[in-house]
Amino acid sequence: MTDQKKHLSFWQIWNMSFGFLGIQFGFALQGGFMSRIFQTLGADKDTIPFLWIAAPLTGLLVQPIVGYLSDRTWHHKFGRRKPFFFFGALFSTIALFLAPYSSALWMAAGALWILDASINISMEPFRALVADKLPDSQRSYGFVVQTLIIGIGTWVASNLPWLMTQLGVPNTAPEGVVPDSVKYAFGIGAVVLFTSILYTILTTDEYPPEDLEAFQKEKDANKGFLNGVKEIFKNIAGMPPVMKKLGVVQFFSWFAFFTMWSFATPAITEHVFGATDTTSEAYNNAADSVGNYLGTYGLVSMFYALILAFVASRIRINRRLLHLASLVLGGLGFILIYFISEPWMLHISFSLVGIAWASILSMPYAMLSSSVNPKKMGVYMGIFNMFIVIPQIVASLGGVNFLYKLLFGEAVINTMLLAGTMLILAGLSNLLITDKKAIHD
Repeated sequence: MTDQKKHLSFWQIWNMSFGFLGIQFGFALQGGFMSRIFQTLGADKDTIPFLWIAAPLTGLLVQPIVGYLSDRTWHHKFGRRKPFFFFGALFSTIALFLAPYSSALWMAAGALWILDASINISMEPFRALVADKLPDSQRSYGFVVQTLIIGIGTWVASNLPWLMTQLGVPNTAPEGVVPDSVKYAFGIGAVVLFTSILYTILTTDEYPPEDLEAFQKEKDANKGFLNGVKEIFKNIAGMPPVMKKLGVVQFFSWFAFFTMWSFATPAITEHVFGATDTTSEAYNNAADSVGNYLGTYGLVSMFYALILAFVASRIRINRRLLHLASLVLGGLGFILIYFISEPWMLHISFSLVGIAWASILSMPYAMLSSSVNPKKMGVYMGIFNMFIVIPQIVASLGGVNFLYKLLFGEAVINTMLLAGTMLILAGLSNLLITDKKAIHD
C-alpha cells in the first residue's frame, strides 16, 4: 500500500497539516506563558516544574491510547483520524480560553493538565495522518511542511501578549491577577486552534483500510479495554530497534525544551532584564519580551523548514546527520543565553534554537515512519510520543532543579546551560541510529 499511495501537491499536504497551526498556538502559549501565570499566582521558581507535571503524565497515558484507538477507527464519512482532531480541538479550545482566568495555582495547573491532554488527542493523529497519506518518498517533505506550519504558529502565538500590549491592552494587573494582555492572547489562541483544525477536517479526505472486511474482523477480535491495554503493551515490548534509539535522542531533546518552557521566563527576566517583581511594569514588559524572543525560534524554524522542504522535495537527505547538526546548533544557542549582555542578542540564541526545533518536529518522525508497520502507525506514533513526555516527567519531578544546581550552580539562568548540554547530548545520540532506511528517504 505504501508505494501505491499517490504523490500529493504542496497545497494538499498544507491542508492536511494546517490544523497544526492551532495546535502550535496552544503549545506556544502554554510553553511561553504558563510559567508567567504560575509566577503571577505566587509560585516560586523551584516549584514551577512540579506545576507542569500533570501535563506530561497525562500525555504518557493519552498518546498511546489515542494512537491505538485511531488505528482501529474508520467511518465512511468522518474517517480515521479526524474524529480525534475534532474532540481534541473542542476541549483544547475551552481549556486555553479559561487558563489565564485562574485565581489559584491549583486552577492554573488543572487548566494546563486539561489543555495538554486535549492537544495530545488532536496532535498524535496528525503525525499518523502524514504517514497514512504519503508514500515513503514524501514522508520527510510532509513532516517538514508540518514543521513550517508549526513555526508560523510558534512565532505568531509567542508574540501575541506583546502585540496586545502595543495595541493598548493593559499589561499589568493587581497581585495574583493575570494581565489582560495575556488573557486576550489566550482567547485569540483558542479561536485559531479550533478554526484551523476544523479547516483540516473539512478539506482533507482519508484513505480507508485496504481490506475493510479484514479490518473489521481484527477489530472485533480484539474488543474490550483489557485487550486494548494488552495490545499496547505488546507493541511497546516489540517496538522496532530504530524507535528505541530515537527514544534516546528524544529524551535529551525534550528534556532540554521542557527546561526552556519552564524556566525561560524567570531565568531571562532576572538575568537579562533584572526584573523579579511580578506586579511591576518592568517584569511584565520583560515577560512580553521573552515571549517575543521565544517567537524568534518559531520564526527561524519556519524558514529552516522551508529550506528543508525545498531540499527534501528534490534530493535524498541524510536525516541522521542533519538532525545531529541541528540539535548541536540549538544546544549552543541555549548556552549562549548565559553569556548575553544585551537583550537583542537573545534573537541570535533563539535563532539557533529554532534550527533544532524545526528538526525535532520533522526528522525523528520521518525516520520512524519509514521503519514501522503502516497498519500500526497510530499506536506506534503514540508510543513514540511517550519519549516526549517521559523526559518531561523526569524534569518535573526534580530532574531540572537537581541537575542545574549540581552541575552549574544555584542561579536560575543556569537552567539554560543545562538545556544546552542536554540538546548537544541529543545531537550526539543520533550516532546510535544505523538503519539505512531510517537515515535516508
